[in-house]
Amino acid sequence: MHEFSLSRRRLLAGGLVAGLTATAGCLELGGDTGSDDAEPKLTLSLTRVDGPLRERYVHERGDPDERWDEQALDAALNSTQYTTQHRKPFFASPEDPAYVRHEGTYYQLGSVIVDEVTERYPVLRLFEADEPTEPSVDGSEDGDLPETDQHAVQIAHMAARARGNEGGIPSGLVQRGGYVYRRETTRTESELLAEDGPDYVSYRETTYEVEITWEQFHEAVYRPTAEQVANDPEQMEAILKATLVGPRVSAATLSSEATQIIAEARAEDFSETYPFSNSFQELLRALDKRAYIDGNIRKDAGVRANEKEMIQYDDAYYAYFLRFSDGSDV
Repeated sequence: MHEFSLSRRRLLAGGLVAGLTATAGCLELGGDTGSDDAEPKLTLSLTRVDGPLRERYVHERGDPDERWDEQALDAALNSTQYTTQHRKPFFASPEDPAYVRHEGTYYQLGSVIVDEVTERYPVLRLFEADEPTEPSVDGSEDGDLPETDQHAVQIAHMAARARGNEGGIPSGLVQRGGYVYRRETTRTESELLAEDGPDYVSYRETTYEVEITWEQFHEAVYRPTAEQVANDPEQMEAILKATLVGPRVSAATLSSEATQIIAEARAEDFSETYPFSNSFQELLRALDKRAYIDGNIRKDAGVRANEKEMIQYDDAYYAYFLRFSDGSDV
């Protein structure tokens, strides 16, 4: 049995608020993965990004990103009042900006927090049942529950599987160690939330005890924004280049050995164990990754052992990925 002493039905009927501590885990980049004696290995991967950046990062008004809130997009472009709650309307951040072209003008989309609201939502958590006291319902996509509950069971299963084990879970989906029924439509359609809902569900050959708690959430309120940034494609390309592209590397400034490394990294991964060759060190300096050269990056504050960025090599853009690992996994 799991650690909670109250039954699922008592928790649901009473609407008790559980603690606010989340049980979600996360992957830690740069954590030690092998013995201290293993020689570190650095792997470089290069993938060409074809075409202008604006074709990849700018959406037309008539073909927006499917994740965007279209009402928020209309409001931002027309300077009308509209707000979203909990989630940013365009999922934009400084590391992942959002752009749209409307009537020939380019806009950067974003949002500002204008308020906070307090809500109470039901949270589904699943705990592996040792000795079920009644039959379970099938929580799979071909099972007996409504689609909204099937989705909730899938997410709560991920949380249950990771609970107490090392490793990551999809933190954007798993919240408070389970699944949160935020939308009123999902709560209305749910059978798991009903007073006479099932106490056990089965998913992927595992039977789980169902726990439902009503908990308090503090959520930001966002106002969508659209700032005009460019009037022509060339200016937009320059903005994207300045925002997304890091080092500019020219084959003419590199040794033949360093350019050969780039050729190998484009064809497939290129790897070396520490100490690195002079040509690989030369390339790391050109990529402005000097912190990798001493082979001890895990002890460097503020530097990740795995990094994915974009560079310009001659006239082409490349997404590159640096991965540090122990030589034991060769």
